[in-house]
Amino acid sequence: MLKHPRLALASAFATSLLALAARAEDPKPNDATLGAKPPQGAVVLFNGRNLDGWLSKDGKSPAGWTAIDGVLHVKPGKGDIQTDKNFGDFTLHLEFNIPNMPDKHGQARGNSGVYLTGNTELQVLDSYGLKSQNNDCGAIYLQITPKYNVCKPPLQWQTYDVDFKKARVEGGKVLAKARITVKQNGVVIIDDAEIKPTPGGNGTPEGSAGPLMLQDHGNLVQYRNIWIVPKN
Repeated sequence: MLKHPRLALASAFATSLLALAARAEDPKPNDATLGAKPPQGAVVLFNGRNLDGWLSKDGKSPAGWTAIDGVLHVKPGKGDIQTDKNFGDFTLHLEFNIPNMPDKHGQARGNSGVYLTGNTELQVLDSYGLKSQNNDCGAIYLQITPKYNVCKPPLQWQTYDVDFKKARVEGGKVLAKARITVKQNGVVIIDDAEIKPTPGGNGTPEGSAGPLMLQDHGNLVQYRNIWIVPKN
């Protein structure tokens, strides 16, 4: 009776090895910006002690997440949170930690998201060892697939360093779409790509300045060391 479970286990192990081998050509993640200090002119978005400067997605109610020992914790069911300040063009630094959820798969596994100007999602997900798709960690959700998979395993701190330029709109017409460069764990995974708003945002119009929004997708994702350097 143990024959089939053992075969299933062997098959799963082989699949994992194949996935890792398929990603062997990708650059390795590094900690070049882990713990990076905010430079002069930066706006520190999370003070490590409380939710000062953050609101719920409605832009009015208090943020319902928790801050413990310098770490911002998603509180499932309390909804997305966003900064009380808006930003247009900027450089963003953020660190995140994904829970270990071995019994879950796909979008149910360590899911959250970083919404730039409140309307464009940079995905947060446990995508370690996978062939990246446009809904995996490091993707602009359903638009841009990261060039490389440089995800770390769950329970390790990871970094996003983002250069973002909002769309240019005049008279209701988009003259130039937003552009983004993303480094994940020290590696450029999206290089000056053209993007547009994604599903699930807070309704910020394309081309407008907006808040940084973090997604509650029901998983115990953590964030820390969040700061932004405005460019306009």
